[in-house]
Amino acid sequence: MGGVTLTPSRGTDPAAPPRLADIAAQAKVSEATVSRVLNGKPGVAGTTRQRVLAALDLLGHERPVKLRRRSAGLVGLVIPELTNPIFPAFAQVIEQTLAGQGYTPVLCTQMPGGATEDELVEQLEERGVTGVVFLSGLHADTTADPARYVQLAARGVPFVLINGHNPAVPAPSVSPDDRAAARMAVTHLAALGHVRIGLAVGPARYVPAQRKAEGFAAALAELPADAGRPAGPLVEHTLFTVEGGQVAAGALLDQGCTGIVCGSDLMALGAIREVWRRGLSVPGDVSVVGFDDSPLIAFTAPPLTTVRQPVQAMAAAAVGALLEAVEGNPVQPTEFVFQPDLVVRGSTGQAPRGV
Repeated sequence: MGGVTLTPSRGTDPAAPPRLADIAAQAKVSEATVSRVLNGKPGVAGTTRQRVLAALDLLGHERPVKLRRRSAGLVGLVIPELTNPIFPAFAQVIEQTLAGQGYTPVLCTQMPGGATEDELVEQLEERGVTGVVFLSGLHADTTADPARYVQLAARGVPFVLINGHNPAVPAPSVSPDDRAAARMAVTHLAALGHVRIGLAVGPARYVPAQRKAEGFAAALAELPADAGRPAGPLVEHTLFTVEGGQVAAGALLDQGCTGIVCGSDLMALGAIREVWRRGLSVPGDVSVVGFDDSPLIAFTAPPLTTVRQPVQAMAAAAVGALLEAVEGNPVQPTEFVFQPDLVVRGSTGQAPRGV
């Protein structure tokens, strides 16, 4: 009584109840074992139970309500937007990691004209979220008031920050080593013979942009003296967009740069667009380096040389720190810094002769 009823005949309707025999064949167990699992009976090994449930999923049938895992809680993920492919990449890994731990992720995006970060947080709190992950939010803006995060912590809501450490915020943060990323790019271009190297990066008020600019200047200062090298670093601060990259590249090309380091892959695509617009080639006349290694960026024309953010490791660390706090073991409000990797592809090459 009260068990799961299974149809004895095979049907072609995917919405029809599954047959014991079909599930048993898929899971490679007996029909009796399938019956015990679907009716929530004891006496079945955990691994066997998971095989039966996986078979049910694979055959396209919903699990019985009694077997659906209850969520351990809602966790908000607040991101700036979805047009930059690095943000969906982070969101996917974070959501998968949370789901694997039994939590239900709630994605909140700050669309133009939509809710602000503060409004999204308020909505999440109204829904009783267990915690919040902030990705490249106001915490990364040095002109924003960190009091909003201090107050959030005071209300007992655990949270973690990704990309943009702020020492005034009482929460752990996870970041790539932006200074090292800029150094890698400069070193790579210098090794290819480029002397006039410029940086196209986002607004100076953002922590990642500041750190990239610092790493860029430090890397240039370490290079051997050259008559063609500019007296100071050539840096253009603009938007982290294709259009921003194109504007910055135009200014850098006007200053004779043959190598351009960009603060994002989107900016790099904009830089390549500007090079082409001027009738020049990449990498024949100008070499371009991006940052992020966003999905599909290896398939651009030419394939983009870029500095890869360790998305998987950063997302796992952020979720781990958050869930430690949720479980009553808060992590110290320190920054966890992850090393990026230079991925060399077709957008960089030897500096043109005579330049």
